[in-house]
Amino acid sequence: MRRTTAPARTGPAPVIAGAGPVAAPGERATVRLRADAPEEPPRYAPEWLRLREPADAAARAEGLLGPLGERLAGPAGRQGGFVVHDLGCGTGSMGRWLAPRLAGAQHWILHDRDPYLLHFAAVSAARAAADGSRVTVETRRGDVARLTPDVLTGAGLVTASALLDVLTREEVGALAAACAGAGCPALLTLSVAGRVELTPADPLDAELTDAFNAHQRRTGLLGPDAVTAAREAFAGHGATVTVRPSPWRLGPGERELTAQWLRGWVGAAVEQRPALEPRADRYLAERLAACAAGELRAVVHHDDLLALPGGTGGGV
Repeated sequence: MRRTTAPARTGPAPVIAGAGPVAAPGERATVRLRADAPEEPPRYAPEWLRLREPADAAARAEGLLGPLGERLAGPAGRQGGFVVHDLGCGTGSMGRWLAPRLAGAQHWILHDRDPYLLHFAAVSAARAAADGSRVTVETRRGDVARLTPDVLTGAGLVTASALLDVLTREEVGALAAACAGAGCPALLTLSVAGRVELTPADPLDAELTDAFNAHQRRTGLLGPDAVTAAREAFAGHGATVTVRPSPWRLGPGERELTAQWLRGWVGAAVEQRPALEPRADRYLAERLAACAAGELRAVVHHDDLLALPGGTGGGV
């Protein structure tokens, strides 16, 4: 859920550029799996990444770290430590969350197109693993033109956050094939699941959800179908795949994030179905007022996926 939003329609504060789960027609993921993709400006504002980092950290499925840690520490793990490729790293929030939760020396290779985000990710990276081992970092600017086993040579783990849902089925297949060819696990977190629960409920909730999900699927992107496609793709290469829920739970303590997410969510739905606009303007104004008053709660559903090569560990 990382990309350019439609303009804010209602409320005193403008939407942060790059905030929320919105992709304009033709936009692609930060990490591209195709060689013929045109050059584009960075899509994700650091303000949005800063806002969502605590919610992401609270949401990720820590239960997946047990089987992952066993794999990295076992016979198939790398002696003397392991290398982690973080695809579309943004400001590096995945590394700050994950590196201190895994034992053993780690070398993180951070991939992103935005040099500012790469710099921030590098200087703010975790420096110690769960057992006190050293964590080192390098950055690689640019899109991944062809994600192949050669690119992942020596990788102990491939990880990404909020990436799968902005890929096509072919790109997810290429990612699964590359991980299988390299023989490394993949931990892919916070993919949109297409379900939102708002309290108090509103009759327009379901219609906006349907329109938003249709927007996510435009131009061949998987959107809320991403985890199912990824599970099939990794399983097709002999991996054992585990999927666990990782919902954002937003309340009065997350008002700023909730407001920005609402603007992006409603904006995408209206872009997909312009006939919603009159009712959506009223809806958004009321929701933003409830959010500011601390009266709105939202559960934004995501899923985390762990793929272990060779059919070891895990379970769906």
